[in-house]
Amino acid sequence: MADNARAKKLADLIREVVAEKLQRGIKDPRLGTHVTITDTRVTGDLREATVFYTVYGDDEARASAAAGLQSAKGVLRSAVGAAAGTKFTPTLTFVADALPENARNIEDLLDQARASDARVREVSSGAAYAGEADPYRKPEDEDEASE
Repeated sequence: MADNARAKKLADLIREVVAEKLQRGIKDPRLGTHVTITDTRVTGDLREATVFYTVYGDDEARASAAAGLQSAKGVLRSAVGAAAGTKFTPTLTFVADALPENARNIEDLLDQARASDARVREVSSGAAYAGEADPYRKPEDEDEASE
């Protein structure tokens, strides 16, 4: 079993080689400049690599990019094998990265929180304290109460 540093180096190499090959070496119009490689993870035994990607566009563009990556998997694996120079070239698995959707959901939740805070601020703008502004006893108050 390989150490984590070696797996990380191989993952970085795979990410760079796949991105470069997609940019310059593959002539599939489904891939073009709309596909971005975001992350790569390699198993501890260096046999399998998972390549995460995002696609700029709608659902149809994502589906065609997934089909294009699936058809170019052999060419990309060959390029990785030539660049890595390892005994065994890892099997590539392409997974659509959910990061953009998660970020969009978080932004929507933050917008809702901001709107809720604005409503609370608006309602409380003319409000007054139920009692005094400072409800805690002070030492001088105790002296007056004892007299």
